[in-house]
Amino acid sequence: MPKVGGLALQERLVEKSISIPIIFMTAYGTVPDTVKAFKAGAMDFLEKPFKENELLKAVSRGIERHRILMKQEERERTLTRKLQKLTPREREVFEQIVHGLLNKQVAYDLGISEKTVKVHRAQVMRKMKAESFADLVRFAEILNISSVHP
Repeated sequence: MPKVGGLALQERLVEKSISIPIIFMTAYGTVPDTVKAFKAGAMDFLEKPFKENELLKAVSRGIERHRILMKQEERERTLTRKLQKLTPREREVFEQIVHGLLNKQVAYDLGISEKTVKVHRAQVMRKMKAESFADLVRFAEILNISSVHP
């Protein structure tokens, strides 16, 4: 590419948070360039000359991987919005129950009654739109929820 190299263009796109599938095509690729491109999110790196079907396969893989990434990012944004609707106390209960603490342990840790923990837990389920406890655990994993409890 004249004036701007592929790696420089990719760097600018990353800086501007522009997420598009990138496939590098080069006759002069080096291992360090390839590593740098992949670390920055490149979908593929083709060496010239390549066959038309190789390019078509790379484009198909790139589009599919990008579609999956966009779906995951949207799910994370949706869960983040739901998490922000929790009260601070509900958030504390959420963090503790997904780490395996029993209601009575959460109640003791937070200095509240077990019945109050159950109310908060129900609110967490409703606000996070979780159908099961397993859903809550998956949501916490996606959101990288951590707690003082392992």
